[in-house]
Amino acid sequence: MARLLLDTGPLIRVLRGHQPTVRLVRGLGASERLAISTLTRMEIRAGMHPNEEYVTQRLLSRFENLPFDSAISDRTGDVIRKCRLEGVSISIPDAMIASTALSYNLTLITFNRTHFKSIGGLSLYPLD
Repeated sequence: MARLLLDTGPLIRVLRGHQPTVRLVRGLGASERLAISTLTRMEIRAGMHPNEEYVTQRLLSRFENLPFDSAISDRTGDVIRKCRLEGVSISIPDAMIASTALSYNLTLITFNRTHFKSIGGLSLYPLD
């Protein structure tokens, strides 16, 4: 079972050949099983360039894909509601990815620390 969940941003940078991110993901993947949310998978496929289908599929196949189920859906609603009560705005996709990490007790690897910092109990592996 994975202990780390990759957000969409790092995967986009890997696909675009951003070498520091490529090295980081390879390094983490050498010692850990990495996971992605099925939402991240959808976001990556939706944004891929026409000539990237093969390399995108190859990259996505390297990760454990965690499904978005009814329990995670309920948790996402709770996260959004709690953020709103605290006056914090969070996008639905970010709340879904955070809820996946929380549900599987994973650390989220992200470039967007500010998007997730208000979510209690969420462990972040922030990237700069």
